Amino acid sequence: MSRFHIYPEKHLVGRIGWLRAAVLGANDGIVSTASLIVGVAAASAATSEVLVAGVAGLVAGAMSMAAGEYVSVSSQSDTEQADLARERAELAGQTEFEREELTQIYVDRGVDADLARQVADQLMAKDALGAHARDELGISEVTTARPIQAALTSAATFAVGAVLPLAMVLLLPRSVLVAGVSIASLLFLALLGGIGARAGGANIVRATVRVTFWGALAMALTAGIGAIFGKVV
Repeated sequence: MSRFHIYPEKHLVGRIGWLRAAVLGANDGIVSTASLIVGVAAASAATSEVLVAGVAGLVAGAMSMAAGEYVSVSSQSDTEQADLARERAELAGQTEFEREELTQIYVDRGVDADLARQVADQLMAKDALGAHARDELGISEVTTARPIQAALTSAATFAVGAVLPLAMVLLLPRSVLVAGVSIASLLFLALLGGIGARAGGANIVRATVRVTFWGALAMALTAGIGAIFGKVV
C-alpha cells in the first residue's frame, strides 16, 4: 500500500461568493448606519430621534442590500446561463469546431498539440459542456453566481453591522454621542477589515486601513452636513 495519501485541498477562492457579500453587507451596515446616526446627532437631535433614525436605516438598508444583491447577482447568473445555452447549442451543431476550439485553448496554455487534442477528446467525452464552461467561458461550480446566497448573506451581515453603532446610541450619553459612535464604528470597521482579510487570505493591514479610511470619510462628511443643516434649520 502506498504511504502517500491525496487529500482534497480547500482553496480560499471557494469563499468568494459569500465572503464578498458578507464583507459588503457588514461594511455597509456599519458605515451607513453610523453615518446616519452621526449626521442626525450632529444636527442636535434628541437621543430618541437618533435611535429611531438608526433603526429605520437598519431595516431599510438590510432590505435594500438583499434586493440589490439579488438583482445584481441574478443578472450575472442570467448572463452565465445565456452563455451556457449558446455553448450547448454550438456543441450540438458544431461538435468538431468546438473540439478544435478547446484544443487550441490548451495549446495556447502551453500543451503540446497532440496531447491537447487527446485532453480535449477525453474531456468532451465525459462532459463537453462542463469542459467548455470552465476553459472557454471561465464558469465553474466554485465561482458561479448564487443570487439567493448573496442576498441573504448581505442582508444578515448588514443588520449585524448596523446593530453595532446602534448599540452605542443606547450605551453612550448624548453629550459624547457623535464622537463615541464615530470612534466605536471605526474600531468595528478595523475589526471587520481584519476578519475579512483573514478569511480571504489577504493582507490584514492593507484591508484594515482601506476599510477604516472610507468609513471615516463617510462619517466625517455626514457629520459636517448634519452640523451645517442643523444650525440652519
